[in-house]
Amino acid sequence: MLNLERLRTLDALARHGSVSGAAEGLHITTSAVSQQLSKLEREVGQQLLAKNGRGVRLTDAGRLLAEHAARILSQVELAQSDLEAQRGQVVGELRLSAFPTAARGLFPRALAELREQHPALRLRSCELEPELGIAGVVRGDLDLAVVLDWYNKPMALPDGLVKASILDDPAEVAMPVAHRLAAREEVDLAEFADDEWITWGEGEFCHEWLMFTLRSKGVEPIVGHRAAENHTQLALVAAGLGVCIAPVLGRRPVPAGVVTVPLRQRVRRHVYVVWRADADRRPSIRAAVQALRAAGESAG
Repeated sequence: MLNLERLRTLDALARHGSVSGAAEGLHITTSAVSQQLSKLEREVGQQLLAKNGRGVRLTDAGRLLAEHAARILSQVELAQSDLEAQRGQVVGELRLSAFPTAARGLFPRALAELREQHPALRLRSCELEPELGIAGVVRGDLDLAVVLDWYNKPMALPDGLVKASILDDPAEVAMPVAHRLAAREEVDLAEFADDEWITWGEGEFCHEWLMFTLRSKGVEPIVGHRAAENHTQLALVAAGLGVCIAPVLGRRPVPAGVVTVPLRQRVRRHVYVVWRADADRRPSIRAAVQALRAAGESAG
């Protein structure tokens, strides 16, 4: 009998390409990954991994079993989805993530509505950046993730995921009230060539979008400060330390001393929710998507 958790470990190794990647994806140690795979090799009586420089690679037997593991894990998800759909009730546990401003702007209303309408549904939510949320859905740690991309920089989704739009969120520039452009009705990003930017962490999707967009306008960004949460960025703006992009979702209240001005090019980010296609029939998934859309309509 093949152990399901060991198959899940093999599947993670095949998807991530390394022991460390599998460990990070599964939130376990590299030692635990190696132990699980060693046990799986003993179970099947074949070598599944071979040394490849400083790392490992799947053997022919490893690749064959990894292909079966992906199908088996998908079938397990389908079975759980079908059982829940057959009952026709919104029950069980639902694990959701959202990036910080969506967690602030959507989750309170959506999760409260779900709890009121479906008291037998257990909700577990957390804040995660879009890439981490998508990875969590792919590996099965999460059922749904609220994510985003920008009007000029879409985010690639892995195969096997389904998405539904929640809202288009306009973004403005936040600046101190004493800023030279604070009284304008609209501004262009190129006008901030000499300003220090308060942005997200290095490598985060929104930070990369801002760098890409400014450079496409011939502006080499001056990054003064980094903060993951938009309200922290706004607090730094209020202190006169720079300017930042300020999407509308989850922004209120804006601190005293800060002005937000629309962008001439009407910059928007597209907010949507993703889940696995093999869980599409679960009533809890459908109920959550409906609640998030209702919250998005209210926020928009």
